[in-house]
Amino acid sequence: MTVERGGRFALDPGRLDPGALAETLRNGGSGAFAAFEGRVRSENGGRAVRALEYEAYEALALAEGEGILAEALGRYEIVDARCVHRVGSLGVGEVAVWIGVVAAHRGPAFDACRFIIDAVKSRVPIWKKERYVDGSAEWTRG
Repeated sequence: MTVERGGRFALDPGRLDPGALAETLRNGGSGAFAAFEGRVRSENGGRAVRALEYEAYEALALAEGEGILAEALGRYEIVDARCVHRVGSLGVGEVAVWIGVVAAHRGPAFDACRFIIDAVKSRVPIWKKERYVDGSAEWTRG
């Protein structure tokens, strides 16, 4: 896993284990845990997808991801949050991005989780190449 020291945001070339990632946020004082898993789907825009490849501008992606998580911690009443985004090749059904948030109550946990995924998708320099069943491929914004 590529991560800044003490960081909350990571880029990872290996398969993600949501259970192990959730354990990193275990906190006895928190009553809520919310998570989001973005998975590779088998169809996009009416085209059958075979696989994806993710690439990131690593230094900027890590810095922007850390900024988003710091912003979530300041904006919502949450205790902690983590986000891991895959890079490299992924097959249909694999987890491409995982987000976990712990808070005293479910509302802030859900709200922060939604904020984080929306901000990551719009602000972090990650691109994906969709490989289609027909043999064609196309780069899109991750």
